[in-house]
Amino acid sequence: MTLQCEQLPRISVVTPTFNQGEFIEKTIQSVLSQNYPNLEFIIIDGGSTDNTIDIIKKYEEYLTYWVSEPDRGQSHAINKGMAKATGDILTWLNSDDWYLPGTLEYFSKTFQNNPEIGMVVGSGRIVDLSGNEIYYIEPNPTIDLNSLYSWMNGGNFLQPSSAFSRAAWEQVGPIDESIHIAMDLDLWLRMAENGIKFISTDSLLSEALSHPNAKTTAFEKLMLLDCAMVIIQHGGKKHVEKQLTDIINKYCWYEKNYQAIIQNPVIRFLRPIIKRLAKNEDQYWSEFIPPWVKH
Repeated sequence: MTLQCEQLPRISVVTPTFNQGEFIEKTIQSVLSQNYPNLEFIIIDGGSTDNTIDIIKKYEEYLTYWVSEPDRGQSHAINKGMAKATGDILTWLNSDDWYLPGTLEYFSKTFQNNPEIGMVVGSGRIVDLSGNEIYYIEPNPTIDLNSLYSWMNGGNFLQPSSAFSRAAWEQVGPIDESIHIAMDLDLWLRMAENGIKFISTDSLLSEALSHPNAKTTAFEKLMLLDCAMVIIQHGGKKHVEKQLTDIINKYCWYEKNYQAIIQNPVIRFLRPIIKRLAKNEDQYWSEFIPPWVKH
């Protein structure tokens, strides 16, 4: 027998977005196609100038709330959405990620069957623009403060494959808006520090798209540093010392060998060619020109 809407916990999904018109329709469809009866779907757009708004309006009748206005970034957008959310179960889904079939039902059943937990985490995949799998991320069987300290050593999980209770959010939220990349890790650490219980599963719940404009792709090194700083702030310094040392050593090597690299005859030959090609292309390519070409 199918449960009535009021018999199911309300799930609030917040989607923060900005100029993601190329991807957001798939995100929206992945939420709506869950056919979850007690869904609250909120989209917070940061004032997009591409076709994002046209796509949002296409699905407007199925949305609980949406707005397009300048904000202070992704963390701020998530907080704005959560302030509007009334669900028993809360989560956010970025506009270049999507749910797999049955994800919201899985969240619902897991929280109903385990009322003592504050967060559920499943497996996820990172895929490229062609749909090829880059990483498959399965969470640790046990997620607690120590496992989160090991985030940079393979103890991580995919954010869109997670959801948390309203009680957990009210206890430790909102998102720290001074953190722009590892804000999710900061939230999970605060949950663990406050004794909130996690439950994990190997069920595949979501996919995240890796593309040049994704923060975790475009700012990979900054992401590592951001994660390290967050873990240190929460008392996990010894767990990230090796990664920080490796990053420092790489940058030291680069700085020491920079002049030798740019004076290499092959590099000197290629620089004007690449510069000329970049000049004839749109600005997109300029973001990926290595420093030895620009200078």
